[in-house]
Amino acid sequence: MSQTPKIDPQEQARILSEALPHMQRYDEEIIVVKYGGHAMGDEQNARDFARDIVLLEQAAINPVVVHGGGPQIAAMLKKLGIKSEFAAGLRITDAATIEIVEMVLAGSINKEIVGYINDAGGKAVGLSGKDGNMVKARKVTRTVVDPDSNIEKIVDLGFVGEPDTVDLFVLNAILGKEMIPVLAPVATSANGGTFNVNADTFAGAIAGALKAKRLLLLTDVPGVLDKSKKLIPELSIADARKLIADGTISGGMIPKVETCIYALEKGVEGVVIMDGKVPHAVLLELMTDHGIGTLMHK
Repeated sequence: MSQTPKIDPQEQARILSEALPHMQRYDEEIIVVKYGGHAMGDEQNARDFARDIVLLEQAAINPVVVHGGGPQIAAMLKKLGIKSEFAAGLRITDAATIEIVEMVLAGSINKEIVGYINDAGGKAVGLSGKDGNMVKARKVTRTVVDPDSNIEKIVDLGFVGEPDTVDLFVLNAILGKEMIPVLAPVATSANGGTFNVNADTFAGAIAGALKAKRLLLLTDVPGVLDKSKKLIPELSIADARKLIADGTISGGMIPKVETCIYALEKGVEGVVIMDGKVPHAVLLELMTDHGIGTLMHK
């Protein structure tokens, strides 16, 4: 375990006592946590994250973990000599690539996180969107502008999908029974095939279907930043749309914010974009007065 400074017993008791109203706020509620590939960090960070997730479950909260794995997929593709390209921020996924994506996401990464949670005293269950037809996806295409000709063209992304339907049968059988679902963002197609789904989008679909109390998007940035690169602590949907329109929110942050808007419109109470590399980020957000990151709400 990580070396932490010793805390005076009375101070420790005070900290625990001050967490009570936050524990009551989330009592029996569902919290979906998207654990990003960059936020996973090293083994100790992953073990600390797992410990915090187990703490939530022990506090009568129902955590659901959705994980990414972009850096790990890229490393495996490079190791196997498979070239990978991107269009509009999404990995173009051919037949050879989808096999690696599924192997890494639903295999090694998923089971590693399950192992860490179980080692911390939890009962994690590793699943993907294909299990029980949990998430059925439709094929994604993207329109991009050719930099040479300045002409728009439609790019076929291969086996890349976006959630179409979410069946909660499997999750309803797990939640509330002291088990923690850990979900890989691999979905099934209408004919039983496999789609690679962006982990943020996948987490938003799961959170929306579950009407989660919170969706936490753990990433590698502090949250949504203003034009001065300062953190915006709170945003409404209307505010977010204005910031996208004026260019304050740009690049890879746009799809994250759009996922937040989708989840909120589906019934999630609040969505937080936050830096997953901060130690105990999940507990800081849920169990303290100040929280971290950018909270989006209706």
